[in-house]
Amino acid sequence: MIRQTYYLRLALALGLSTMLAACASSGKIPTEDKTAAENAIQQAESSDARDFEPVLLNRAQNKVADAEQLIKDEKFNEAGDLLQQATVDAQLAAARSETAKARKAVEEINANIEQLRQRLNQAQQ
Repeated sequence: MIRQTYYLRLALALGLSTMLAACASSGKIPTEDKTAAENAIQQAESSDARDFEPVLLNRAQNKVADAEQLIKDEKFNEAGDLLQQATVDAQLAAARSETAKARKAVEEINANIEQLRQRLNQAQQ
């Protein structure tokens, strides 16, 4: 009976320590997240986000740099989360940049339309 209790406690202790070790592990290196973040940043830069949304673009780049440090410190889960945030920031910067360029194009078209209206009005008088 004492032996059974001993083995039961030993098994319980081993099981708990295994569970704690599994929970404490920091996952795997988030290479896919890093690639996605870097691609999103490149796409944002090609969308002229540096001109229209420099703060968001810089934030995304800083998060990638911070994530690289976390990877060096083997904090892979935290790095993955940060890289996902960087991806979203870069995508938002690209989207806002494209929106700003579209608004600017609409304003130019409206200005051209107004000039044409004025010319037509002058020609009719």
